Amino acid sequence: MQAADSVRAVDDGAALLAAARAVRERAHAPYSRFRVGAALRDEHGTIHAGCNVENAAYPVGTCAEAGAIAAMVASGGLRIAEILVCGDGAGLVTPCGACRQRIREFARPDTPIHAATPGGIARTFTLAELLPESFGPETLGE
Repeated sequence: MQAADSVRAVDDGAALLAAARAVRERAHAPYSRFRVGAALRDEHGTIHAGCNVENAAYPVGTCAEAGAIAAMVASGGLRIAEILVCGDGAGLVTPCGACRQRIREFARPDTPIHAATPGGIARTFTLAELLPESFGPETLGE
């Protein structure tokens, strides 16, 4: 599965984990060697995946969550129903601060965010737990 591919999902978190694991293998992480895959389910049940893409000019790299969100938007999705981030770190691999805000743009406070290893989901949070009292579109009157 390529980062921009979308697949119709009909099951529980297993499809998200499979998509995130598969795209994680394609991550471009020559500098950190820390591969991350993310998969999200949109309001239609479609799964969109993305991987981290590093760059020699470090600040211009892209997080896996940003890739998954871009794939969703490009496919016409408007809402994140749930998202899973898959990495193999010493601790839980959760979205960075910038990605928490990116997720917030398309998700509700009660949206599940799954932190996973290639072996399975380690813990599930809500967006409100990871980004309390957040700034969102409604703050601007949208």
